[in-house]
Amino acid sequence: MKKLVIILLLFCTPAVFAQKDSLNLGDRYAEDQLYFSVTYNQMYQQPSTITRSGFSYGLSSGFLKDIILNKKGTFSFALGLGYGFDFFNHKLKVEELNNVSVFSADNTLSSNTYFSHNLEVPFEIRWRTSTANKYKFWRVYTGVKFLYNFSNRFENVASNEVKTAYSDVSAYNALQYGLTFSAGYDAFNFHVFYGMSPLYKDAKMGNEVIDSSVLKFGLIFYFL
Repeated sequence: MKKLVIILLLFCTPAVFAQKDSLNLGDRYAEDQLYFSVTYNQMYQQPSTITRSGFSYGLSSGFLKDIILNKKGTFSFALGLGYGFDFFNHKLKVEELNNVSVFSADNTLSSNTYFSHNLEVPFEIRWRTSTANKYKFWRVYTGVKFLYNFSNRFENVASNEVKTAYSDVSAYNALQYGLTFSAGYDAFNFHVFYGMSPLYKDAKMGNEVIDSSVLKFGLIFYFL
């Protein structure tokens, strides 16, 4: 996981700074960027007996390649590659028993969390007020982000402090996607991710279908 992040940064940084240093007024330019986001996470469409999740958060980082669509460079689209980490303090108990995922509500647990590591592929439609030599500007970026989960781990701690953990739960949906929206000025931007795919495949708790999805909102930072 750490090696993946380091490789992305080493690959992206020289290209980004070389582009910035070579720009002149009037040049045709693109806003190739590193990004980093920190979000507050919540689940929605949880089963009716599951209460709201506790404090949960997400971190993501990567690189976006910008392809301009007009002469001024104020309108473009971008395709990226990155890494995302999510931590959830939630109320839905998830177990993996004999290669079958089992879901339940257990209010006696003293702790119930899960961690996920994802490969991210963001796609953005971009509008901004930048120029070739203007690095501080207003922006509105919207699009879709695809996620491939390569690791997940569910942990719960019973009232007697016995800890149980399950890795790579079979019902976890490895391929996910959601809508994104970012807006702001300079490096500081408000960011929202609205998950459009369920976290679990063909999951039920009793007779109730589990359609849990993720909502994230926080800040995203773009660096030239």
